[in-house]
Amino acid sequence: MPVPRVTAKTKIFELEIVLEDVEPPVQRRVQVPGEVSLAVLHEVVQSATGWTSSHLHEFAIDGRRYGIVDPDWDGQQVTDEAKVKLFRLVSEGDWFGYLYDFGDNWAHRLTVEKIVAPKPGVRYPRCVSGQGACPPEDVGGPWGYEEFQAVLADPSHPEHDERLEWVGGPFDPHRFDLAEADRALQWLAWRPLTPVS
Repeated sequence: MPVPRVTAKTKIFELEIVLEDVEPPVQRRVQVPGEVSLAVLHEVVQSATGWTSSHLHEFAIDGRRYGIVDPDWDGQQVTDEAKVKLFRLVSEGDWFGYLYDFGDNWAHRLTVEKIVAPKPGVRYPRCVSGQGACPPEDVGGPWGYEEFQAVLADPSHPEHDERLEWVGGPFDPHRFDLAEADRALQWLAWRPLTPVS
């Protein structure tokens, strides 16, 4: 069986994902095949960070917006994210935006840190590092998240118990579990790629 040639399409893109305007920092480093669509990349971001894909989103790359096209909305200026591949839009060193939840406005910056040949037998996409817990859904964006953390840090605050119950128990904003973040990507497993030696 012939060994496939490694091209930009079949190379692995290592992306740093940074959630902007939050403390403590929330960051993930993932590796994805260059041939993934932006629709799949959306799922990678959601799964690796800990979001639940409960809200709308869009990518902003080189002055264009990519997302889910709504055929009933004539004024929409969004390119269908399912029809474009990552390797056709960005190169090593490029960065682009990803906005999740148009109400809370969670802005992410994705940077292509490097592009490498795939390793034999490795499952992609995968999470290779990170830091910080993902803020809870519907907490109110960066400003709501800051207030949420302040309330949880003060047991005497009148909303402390209510917020603790709302989030489902103790919440550590510094918590990051690499194995858990990587496991969250298993459902997206891409076929193994074998590089040319």
